Amino acid sequence: MSENPTGPQVIMLTANDVRERIAGGTAYVVDVREPHENAQMRIAGAQLVPLSNFNSSQITPADGQDLILHCRSGQRCGIAADQLVAEGYSGTIYRMAGGILDWMSADFPVETG
Repeated sequence: MSENPTGPQVIMLTANDVRERIAGGTAYVVDVREPHENAQMRIAGAQLVPLSNFNSSQITPADGQDLILHCRSGQRCGIAADQLVAEGYSGTIYRMAGGILDWMSADFPVETG
């Protein structure tokens, strides 16, 4: 886990870090890919909030949950994190480095179809 150079509010996590938080019940995972990408494969339980119509009102983690953004390779979730900060989101924002590609490279499960 490391700080993002854009500021301490956005922190990078590895796919393994995310998996551990999911297993521990503390993760609120948001997939910012587009619906057709999500339909092909997705992390079980992740909320789909496509970057194309993304806004902070769609992000509703419960108390005690960590907001974790992911995309395909880790780039679009950075755009989403910047947008959340610009819209006044005050909590910590986690980004999954490498996106679902790193998740799959680690042989972590995905739902398909």
